[in-house]
Amino acid sequence: MKKFRKVLDGLTTSSPGGTIGSPSCGSAAGTPTAAPTPREIDVQETLTSDNFQLCKTVRHGFPYQPTALAFDPVQKILAIGSRSGGVRILGRPGVDCFCQHESGAAVLHLQFLINEGALVTACADDTLHLWNLRQRRPAVLHSLKFNRERITFCHLPFQSKWLYVGTERGNTHIVNIESFILSGYVIMWNKAIELSTKTHPGPVVHLSDSPKDEGKLLIGFEAGTIVQWDLRAKKADFRIYYDEAIHSVSWHHEGKQFMCSHSDGSLTLWNPRNTTKPFQVTFPHGKIQKDGRKESCKPILKVEYKTSRSSEPFIIFSGGLSYDKAGRRPALTIMHGKAITVLEMGYPIVEFMVLCETPYNNEVQEPYTVVVLLEKDLIVVDLTQSSFPVFENPYPMDIHESPVTCTAYFADCPPDIIPILYSIGAKHKKTGYSHKEWPVGGGTWTLGSHTYPEIIITGHADGSIKFWDASAFTLQMLYKLKTSKVFEKPKAGEGRSAEMVEEDPFAVQMVSWCPQSRIFCVVGISAHIILYRFSKYDANTQIVSLEVRLQCESEDVITPSENENYPCFSEQGSHSPQPHHQHPVSPGSRTPEGAKDRGPCLKVKERVVRVPPGYQSDLVIQLLWVDGEPPQQITSLDINSAYGLLAFGNCNGLAVVDYLQKTVILCMSTVDLYGATDPYQRLTRSPRRNRQSTSEHCMRGLSNFYSDSKKRIRTSYQSLTELNDNQQSVDMERSKSPTSVHYPTSLHNDPRVLPEPVASLRASHCSPVFYLLDNESRENSFSRSRSSSVSSIDRDTKEAITTLQFGESYGRKSDVLPTPCLWVGTSLGMVLLIPLSIPTDHEERMEEAVTVGPSGAVQMLKGSILRFAFLDCMGALIQSPYEVWRDLNAPEDPDRPRRRKLVHFSPSSSQDANGDGHLAVVCSERQAKVFLMPSQACLFVHNITESSFVLRADVVSVCNSVCLACFCANGHVMTLSLPSLRPLMDVNYLPLTDMRIARTFCFTNGGQALYLSSPTEIQRITYSQEMCDNLQEMLGELFTPIETPEAQNRGFLKGFFGGNAHAFDREELFGEAAAGKASRSLAQHIPGQGGVEGMKMAAGGAVGELARARIALDERGQRLGELEERTALMMTSAESFSKHAHELMLKCKDKKWYQF
Repeated sequence: MKKFRKVLDGLTTSSPGGTIGSPSCGSAAGTPTAAPTPREIDVQETLTSDNFQLCKTVRHGFPYQPTALAFDPVQKILAIGSRSGGVRILGRPGVDCFCQHESGAAVLHLQFLINEGALVTACADDTLHLWNLRQRRPAVLHSLKFNRERITFCHLPFQSKWLYVGTERGNTHIVNIESFILSGYVIMWNKAIELSTKTHPGPVVHLSDSPKDEGKLLIGFEAGTIVQWDLRAKKADFRIYYDEAIHSVSWHHEGKQFMCSHSDGSLTLWNPRNTTKPFQVTFPHGKIQKDGRKESCKPILKVEYKTSRSSEPFIIFSGGLSYDKAGRRPALTIMHGKAITVLEMGYPIVEFMVLCETPYNNEVQEPYTVVVLLEKDLIVVDLTQSSFPVFENPYPMDIHESPVTCTAYFADCPPDIIPILYSIGAKHKKTGYSHKEWPVGGGTWTLGSHTYPEIIITGHADGSIKFWDASAFTLQMLYKLKTSKVFEKPKAGEGRSAEMVEEDPFAVQMVSWCPQSRIFCVVGISAHIILYRFSKYDANTQIVSLEVRLQCESEDVITPSENENYPCFSEQGSHSPQPHHQHPVSPGSRTPEGAKDRGPCLKVKERVVRVPPGYQSDLVIQLLWVDGEPPQQITSLDINSAYGLLAFGNCNGLAVVDYLQKTVILCMSTVDLYGATDPYQRLTRSPRRNRQSTSEHCMRGLSNFYSDSKKRIRTSYQSLTELNDNQQSVDMERSKSPTSVHYPTSLHNDPRVLPEPVASLRASHCSPVFYLLDNESRENSFSRSRSSSVSSIDRDTKEAITTLQFGESYGRKSDVLPTPCLWVGTSLGMVLLIPLSIPTDHEERMEEAVTVGPSGAVQMLKGSILRFAFLDCMGALIQSPYEVWRDLNAPEDPDRPRRRKLVHFSPSSSQDANGDGHLAVVCSERQAKVFLMPSQACLFVHNITESSFVLRADVVSVCNSVCLACFCANGHVMTLSLPSLRPLMDVNYLPLTDMRIARTFCFTNGGQALYLSSPTEIQRITYSQEMCDNLQEMLGELFTPIETPEAQNRGFLKGFFGGNAHAFDREELFGEAAAGKASRSLAQHIPGQGGVEGMKMAAGGAVGELARARIALDERGQRLGELEERTALMMTSAESFSKHAHELMLKCKDKKWYQF
């Protein structure tokens, strides 16, 4: 089948003359509806289905809902488990790996096989998994599913292959790590406790071997029972029964004492030789009150008891604070000698680990760092300094510092932009961090050969913007911008901002960035736009403000015209902006408080402000309240630095702003843009009567977006894709109150076909910011209707502007040369062209007005318009013109006056052989079309989806060519060739169950994309076969061959007289020969796909065979190397023994028997 597809691809791309000459070359899913092309377009398409493959690359951010923590002290890598079944493995910067359990069960415990390149995970479905970390993409080697017992604790002694597993029933099982088979040796709870005990000891909460003797296993039960079990004699050495529940146990390295933490906030210290009572009981935070009683304290959930040669031991624990102090933050307490330090944390503590110099539990531990895993952060504390400073985290763990509300992804950026942003952002970094090297420094990572500058931009609910360096599969914060500094702080209960927005009035809806000109534009939730310019110098500036009235006096209900055919472009003279549609305000002017119908949502700072280097606000545009109603949110935005224009739209209309002259040059309703070519019959609505209901529901905060999965999402407008020819529904619409708040309707999909989140998403995906509704409002928010013959529109329809694009094009069929144009796409699938007349001279541009004249040119597609792009007649992507960046705050140079330098990409500049003209690619929720300009003939059309709808579409560069990439609501990722719109890839990648993915998914050049996989993590993917092939080279290595540190010399006397106690052969006790086989019904072994077998998923054919052979050789070579090292060690030991024996012989050969 694969060969047959290649043959079809070859036939399609090698039509006579190598050209794509007629609409019949379009995909089978759609046929052109326009007249045939007047001439053949000579485009040699090079992309085939073999150029595409979809796979995940890397995940950034803090693991969402973490549950477990582990550290390999030799390899120095850190593992974090999460509630969704994910495992993040971190090493040095650049070494960052994400693994996912197929079951999705929460990870309860993590245990490294120290210096072995393997990891054991225990999940909430009572399954143990063994992960192979000796490959760049870790895979499961074995799994063991417990059928009758629940796993509560795991312990793997250093350099042992036997894993101790404690269960909820109180039993302790032993698993062979190499074969992942259960041993027949079981420590039953009723044998561990005394027969006279009448109560169950509870689940196993602790397992550890004694530092003095590995054959003694300490078992801690939740109810307060502690048992030391002699593994050889199969009996208990001692039993401790304590009144308080036990949470954790920690040994002193000499094995002469151990410490327990309890539920009453106490720490007890026990001597194994005298277990009748603890020889020390302390309440670290429990003070004695006036009546003589101790304060009641919270449980101490974990304690670590670590010794040091040069100082007193460290006792580190979490919890234990008194209940009386309400509102106190979670804390980690460090007791060092008589000093007690309490480190307050910003979030609850999930787990912590003390990192020590040695992996051996019977040596002085020498702790140097504490890793604290919080619910939403990772803190690493330096123990070597008395002030206990924290390390600066090299990983991007603060993406979620404020909830992410939008994302943007830019590949192949100008190479100088990243160093400049970093140098500006480095001046505002926090200080006071530890100066020592980051302690988690395992793995290896090198900069791959297939790297280029990449930047990710995230917008947040508090109005902040973060620029991230995303080059080479890493993520580092470059620069942070706070948009809220432009406005006065809204006072509680005052002003329109308090009336409109409960919280987060500065939340970012969308961003637009031109890396070449460094112009940056931000759209906020309060119907405001901020335009920023970049400068390397600080400046004193007064913020210029424009206020725009973009509100219609009447509403329009739409019915289709009687002509069912798509309307053709028609010529019409330019129209000047209607004065009553715009409300520009001079810079610095303010709206009187008495005029309630003419006011913005936020108040811009009127005073002169000092702005630091970086992005500095140049213009603020705000939409006004009209007749007591708030402005509708902005749904589309585009900015062009070469033209000096900014265009934006919402469900009421379109506005174009000249940001060089700080004036509004166009402000029209969507209806007026059509002129006489309006294809719809619009019925005038009666004036609004009740204003209150709309203003009550207009805006809501975003900070709780991620907290409640039961909440549903709504938007301020709905993109409609099918038209109704049933007049009865229109009459019903007229009878409805025009002021009631109506919500979107899914017109195309029966709710039985799509899952509920997707069906509701159909009504909300176009809006850049979403609002939350309770479950009670869900039924009213999304009503669905579908008829076999027609689709009804059951809400007052406003045609929203959904996408805008500036570019050099042909506004009219008669145009000979391309001119600046604005392409406008609407929620009803309409495409309009607006020619622009812009003065070319620098002085004239700053003085003469830009004229705008809607031409009335109209085209129609199915579904809301999502994206425009332009190709020349050779099939190459035409970039938008831009202005070369110039620093307006730089000192004046009289010899080199600062003038605007523009870079244009004219369609006719690169096609001398093909004449004038270009191709316009238009993509909607359902369709993609390619038009030939200026004839406006439709060359190709493809129906992308019938059962779903497109959420995000973009024209991107892949393998030195271009294609159309689409992400659908049903989780499919598709690519189409250009200009023929042949399907190249269609992968059912992601079942869409989360609205967050829908609103953060974005494509970029180079075959890459990203989305917010959780509230705290960014997932990057690639759909390029070339990048998938080079992925192994670009990822970091988790495992590096390191020699295991030798144990300390214990001295001659200890080794000679006490050595027998340590000669403990676990194989002799736990092996099948001695212990027998475990019951088959107790646990089920499941072979994994890791190791060499797992390579079958990574590649196929000869390439896969070579890769597998290479890995097998590497593993074999590594084993041979280890064998050679062991042989060398044995030879050295033998030589040393021979030398000492010879010396002893020489010393004693002349002595008589009585002299010994």
